Amino acid sequence: MARFLIVLACLAGLIASAPVAAQEPQAKRAATKNAVTVVASFSILADLVRNVGGERVAVSALVGPNGDAHVYEPTPADSKRIAVATLVVVNGLGYEGWIDRLIAASGSKAPVVVASAGVTPRAGEGEHGHAAEDPHAWQSVADAKRYVANIRDALIRIDPPGRDLYAANAASYLATLDALDAEIRRTLATIPADRRRVITGHDAFGYFGDAYGIAFLSPQGVSTEAEPSARDLARLITQIRAEKISAVFLENVIDPRLVRQIARETGVRIGGTLVSDALTGPGGPAPTYVALMRHNARTLAAALTN
Repeated sequence: MARFLIVLACLAGLIASAPVAAQEPQAKRAATKNAVTVVASFSILADLVRNVGGERVAVSALVGPNGDAHVYEPTPADSKRIAVATLVVVNGLGYEGWIDRLIAASGSKAPVVVASAGVTPRAGEGEHGHAAEDPHAWQSVADAKRYVANIRDALIRIDPPGRDLYAANAASYLATLDALDAEIRRTLATIPADRRRVITGHDAFGYFGDAYGIAFLSPQGVSTEAEPSARDLARLITQIRAEKISAVFLENVIDPRLVRQIARETGVRIGGTLVSDALTGPGGPAPTYVALMRHNARTLAAALTN
């Protein structure tokens, strides 16, 4: 946190002293052929923006593939990108605790759209056991559709000439998400009712569980900043043994050692790696949101039906 505050204290001066043309040459070049330059807080949001904006929008993510936005520390380059953005897209629900300070330090006047606006938040556990809203709403396709609608509406507001394109792209993508939701339900329908309880590294899959009938337990709360206590971990291990939990799963964004420890102490097998808070790189199993959700459903089904 101290490092973060020092970085923020330097950002305004860095921006003020840098020539505008040198602040973000890539973004400026993109803006010459794209009507809108969008900065999304993390990779999943950036993919949703690309699907709605198409070639009319140049989009980048502050937190890239396999990055953990819970513990991210912004850089001066991030502030420069926001400074020249036409639109900033954030998740909200307390996910990016650093984003408001970063935007203020950048001096940006760009509108900020909260992609999760209108989603009914789940209750979760934050740092030190305190109650918090669960920010991982994209793990439900129905809620991701709300994200898409909010992004579409924001793009239309700032770029009215692109209205027809944004509306058409969003309609097409929403139809893709409807098909994805149906596919996930078919995939998970093969899992027996008594095998639908699993362990993950942190509490990132509550919306997925509510939507698709899988119970997720975790040693960490909704943020990876929250370290589990020895008592909480012992309680979870006791619960795993008592309830005969079917499998434990690693995640792409967090250290696997804790989950591996739980697997060793309980004898529960590791069912694979789920993609939680970030897309993977192009060579990974989830370079897009659709691939992320499909991968998670198939990984769960494969582990829990064998």
